[in-house]
Amino acid sequence: MSEITADVIVIGAGPGGYVAAIRAAQLGLNVIVVDKRAQAGGTCLNVGCIPSKALLHSSHKFAETRLHMKRHGILVENVRLDLKAMLARKDAIVDELTRGIGFLFRKHGIRFAHGNATLLGPKHVQVVNEEGKTHEYHAAHIILATGSESISLPNFEIDEKRILTSTGALNLPKVPKTLTVIGGGYIGLEMASVWSRLGSSVTVVEAGDRLVPTLDQEVGVALHKALEKQDIGFRMNRQVTKVVKGERILTLHVTPTNQKTDKLPEIIECAAVLLAVGRRPNTQGLGLENANVEMTTQGRVVVNRHYQTSCPGVYAIGDIIHGPMLAHKAIEEGVAIAEYISGQFASVNYGIIPAVIYTLPEVASVGKTEEELKEKGVSYQVGKFPFSAVSRAKTAGETAGFVKILTDSRTDEILGVHIIGDAAGSMISEAAIAMEFGASAEDIARSCHAHPSFSEGMKEAAWAAFDKPIHM
Repeated sequence: MSEITADVIVIGAGPGGYVAAIRAAQLGLNVIVVDKRAQAGGTCLNVGCIPSKALLHSSHKFAETRLHMKRHGILVENVRLDLKAMLARKDAIVDELTRGIGFLFRKHGIRFAHGNATLLGPKHVQVVNEEGKTHEYHAAHIILATGSESISLPNFEIDEKRILTSTGALNLPKVPKTLTVIGGGYIGLEMASVWSRLGSSVTVVEAGDRLVPTLDQEVGVALHKALEKQDIGFRMNRQVTKVVKGERILTLHVTPTNQKTDKLPEIIECAAVLLAVGRRPNTQGLGLENANVEMTTQGRVVVNRHYQTSCPGVYAIGDIIHGPMLAHKAIEEGVAIAEYISGQFASVNYGIIPAVIYTLPEVASVGKTEEELKEKGVSYQVGKFPFSAVSRAKTAGETAGFVKILTDSRTDEILGVHIIGDAAGSMISEAAIAMEFGASAEDIARSCHAHPSFSEGMKEAAWAAFDKPIHM
């Protein structure tokens, strides 16, 4: 058994972990990264954010070519799907990006260890590789960044062939004739979009009465309508209580949520089912009990504002601590913890973390929703502007959706921005920066925006929030 020392050990090579490692190395610390995968990138790069966005983009191209090119004067006949090539493109992108992280590790002198890591106590980590060999590592600082995993449901035996998590849904060898998605959140709606565009008949079963309940309600309603127009079916206020596996068909028993009924369950038959009911912190087997690391009742690691756990020298970031399970949130925490360990001041503004759903249209938001402001009794103004009145959206043929800006009615400070539209995921960054620096709606409105551009929708919504839009 070999013993290795370093200044910092990072357990988990996902967005939070690898960024923490790189930033710590940039600041002069000796860093070791440990991950159970042979290549860095975590869930996000390997089986999450990146491959799903690759398929979303490819499936959009396919659907656009098949259904919408004629309006641009482009006639395309006999459009066919080569799913094998589409999946290969997705895998190539993943491989390129994960190898890129490996290059950055080598560039910054970061050592990478492949294996399962277990805390043996403060400053002490044991790693067992796939060959069964054990190594012990010692460091003054240990950062836990192990991410999250998909939640299953009782009596669902996941095989990643017919009963899927998001991992299996990224690698189906053929388009299922029918697909049922359980869960109307970010992951469920994105995967529903991919396979619906490629030809599957998709039904989403959602336990609540709204899709993505954290969204501003007006935006959520608009998204629901847009997806219905794309022939995605929805069964709201419903739960799946049972699945029966036939030779070729899965039979789902569906009942009203939280309602006792003597009626026979509704039956949905499908070729495949995707469980997208949420994610949970990936902390099993980490040996947290060996270091007396405090946990919440929800299974998250308790940390203070400097990401320190109850064990001195052990820190935690990303999906295993408080806050939204988003890669970019973990990235910001990765930078912050590395700088804190190096003796610098660092913080993350949790009130200004954008969120994006990569459906068509895209949805992006940052800050407070209108419902949250009402609940808190905040006096606010609403500025809205539709993309149907934005010239760039007209020329692109993507006029669905709008920009909605919420401001303090006394100070004009921006409290929240919510966008549904073709370029929402890119546009939301302007809103986040504006809010980070305490900008008002008038500040955005009086800042010159390129013409023609989708971002003019932001400018016009800002005008609407404090005065009147110019082009409406």
